[in-house]
Amino acid sequence: MNLPFRVNLEGKVIVVTGGSGVLGSAFCEALAECGAKVAIIGRTEQKVQQLATVINGNGGTAIGLAANVMDKSELENAREKIQLEFGTCDILINGAGGNHPKGTTDLEYFNQGDLQKDVRTFFDLDEEGINYVFQLNFLGTLLPSQVFGRDMVEKKSGTIINISSMNAFSPLTKIPAYSGAKAAVSNFTQWLAVHMSKAGVRVNAIAPGFFLTDQNRSLLLKKEGLLTERAEKIIAQTPMARFGEGQELIGTLLWLVDDRASGFVNGVVVPVDGGFSAYSGV
Repeated sequence: MNLPFRVNLEGKVIVVTGGSGVLGSAFCEALAECGAKVAIIGRTEQKVQQLATVINGNGGTAIGLAANVMDKSELENAREKIQLEFGTCDILINGAGGNHPKGTTDLEYFNQGDLQKDVRTFFDLDEEGINYVFQLNFLGTLLPSQVFGRDMVEKKSGTIINISSMNAFSPLTKIPAYSGAKAAVSNFTQWLAVHMSKAGVRVNAIAPGFFLTDQNRSLLLKKEGLLTERAEKIIAQTPMARFGEGQELIGTLLWLVDDRASGFVNGVVVPVDGGFSAYSGV
C-alpha cells in the first residue's frame, strides 16, 4: 500500500472490527504496514483469514478472528485469543456497521396515496430491521469498546477510533434508522472521550462521506457501471464531484492513532467527504 505518510506503530496491538470490508481492509493493511500487530474481526471467518494471509504474506503481522460485534461473549473470546497471540489491545478501530432494507423507505418523500401503493413507506418500516441497524452500528461500537477498552484503562494508555458517517450530521432521505444509528455513534464518541479522559484513553471518530463499498455499490451503480439516480444526486452535492476512495481515509486514521501527532485531539468527529457537508447546494 502507498501510504500518505508513515507513523511508528511497532509493537502496538490494534483490533479492527469490520476489518474485512472495503474500508476496513484498507485500514488493516495500512496499520500493519506501519508495524502494528493487527487483529481483524469480522463475521465471516474465511474473509478475515484471507485478509490476514495477505497481510502476513506482505511482511506484516495479522490474525483473523470471526466474531459478532453484537455478541459480547464472542468478543470476549476474541479478546482472549488476541491476548494469547499478540498481547493486550492498544488501539481499537470500530469499523463494523451497515444498514438493513427493512429500515429503509422506498421513496424519498411521502405523498398522499402512497399508503395505497406497493411501496415501503415510513409507516411500514419494520421494527426488526430498525433494531438490527441500531444494534449493529451503535451496540456494535459500544460492546467492543467495553471489551477492548478494558485493556487500555488497565495500561492507562490507548486510542479508540469509531466510524461514524456524514448521515450523523445531516440525515439522508430513505434511511432513517442508519442515520439515527450513526448519530448515536457520534454522540457516543464524545461521551466516551469525556468518560475516558482521566484514564489515558482518547476516543475520536471518522465520518466518511460517500465511498463505494460492497454494501452500497448496488445502490450507487447500475449493472453497466453507470450512476444511479441517487448517486447522481450525491455527486451533484459533492464539490469534488466524485466518490471517495478507501486510501483517502488512511491519512486521517494514521493521524488519529498516533499520539505524537494527535495527542491532544479527543472527542472529535472528523468529516472526510469531499466537501459534501460544506456545500449548501447553491
